Amino acid sequence: MPEQIPDAATGGTATDPRLVTPHMLREWPLPDPSGSKYNRGQAVVVGGARATPGAVLLAGVSALRMGAGKLHLGVARTVAPHLAVAVPESGVTGLAESSSGSVTGEGAGAALEKETGRADGVLVGPGLDDPEGTARLLTEVVPTVADGTPVVLDAFGLTILPDVDRAVVDTLRGRLVATPNPGELAHILGREEIGDDELAEAALEAAARYDAVVGCADWVAADGRVWQVTTGDTGLGTSGSGDVVAGAALGLLSRGAGLVQALVWAKYVHSAAGDNLAMRFGRVGYLAGELPSELPLVLRTLRGD
Repeated sequence: MPEQIPDAATGGTATDPRLVTPHMLREWPLPDPSGSKYNRGQAVVVGGARATPGAVLLAGVSALRMGAGKLHLGVARTVAPHLAVAVPESGVTGLAESSSGSVTGEGAGAALEKETGRADGVLVGPGLDDPEGTARLLTEVVPTVADGTPVVLDAFGLTILPDVDRAVVDTLRGRLVATPNPGELAHILGREEIGDDELAEAALEAAARYDAVVGCADWVAADGRVWQVTTGDTGLGTSGSGDVVAGAALGLLSRGAGLVQALVWAKYVHSAAGDNLAMRFGRVGYLAGELPSELPLVLRTLRGD
């Protein structure tokens, strides 16, 4: 069933997009986050090769900062104990890895099915670095996610989508949120590159091809509609920033937001958090790791909670 979007928040077209503003978001309130950690939703993040476990940390903490109640992380086995200490609010599962530390995907479904089977949202991709292992990881993990549970794909978790078994891809239709950067968007569409002036149309094309909600740069596209976030500045273009966006969307999905609502809100809140940090540090120089603590402050100003 298509997501119900109020008239005040209906998207526009690629040539005349709906601008995302605080007023629009207040007319599209998020689900009430009251109750226990289970009532507020369980989020699972899967990724984190030995060299890049920080991507999972950023995404997971961002999910909690956006209101998810419970968090579980799946990462390469050798870094799992370290991540468990770094994010004491989470449970952590170690996944099989190669000699170079890449997640191989072998046995990942069995290792994670207890968590993914009861999750309210699952994110796959942050910190992965091997195409073959990532494809196997998706093939093993996606079937363990309950029907209808939203799945967010980011980074490597998204770029290998054209190479994954079609049956697995089909199970994601209607519940997929994709958060590519422009290069990743070009890859999943089979193009060499996409210019800035082509991003809205390309996001629409990807949304139609994969029956997904797609967010790239300032744009969110779904069901032939487009939203544009016009806040934020160049400082957001920093290592790990995309992991924060993906995790923020996961957190909202886990607490019951619709697919489009979650990504539109996440994109705006992420950008506004960057603006807050720019006021303190300048246009550039703040870190992606400083963004998560700003997320709930932006939510409070929007009266989302």
